[in-house]
Amino acid sequence: MARICLHGYVSGKVQGVYYRQSTQEQADQLELDGWVRNVADGRVEVLLEGEEDAVRSMAAWLEQGPADAKVTGVELQEQPVQGITGFIVRR
Repeated sequence: MARICLHGYVSGKVQGVYYRQSTQEQADQLELDGWVRNVADGRVEVLLEGEEDAVRSMAAWLEQGPADAKVTGVELQEQPVQGITGFIVRR
């Protein structure tokens, strides 16, 4: 299966609810590469790269997130694969 890359933003109550840490844990389980970080406007920004099925599974998980999150929107766009290795929480 081909590798794909998705980049985008998650809106709602997604800061201060372990969203980034939970995203990293989920990405590690799915063996994805990329990163996640908070944005000053209250959203979370993500870059996901990996096997298409795993990336699509992660994209679906982002719509719910961890238990305390209240996701109101997920906007993801496909981008060229960047060759990132590992998944990190950016500060």
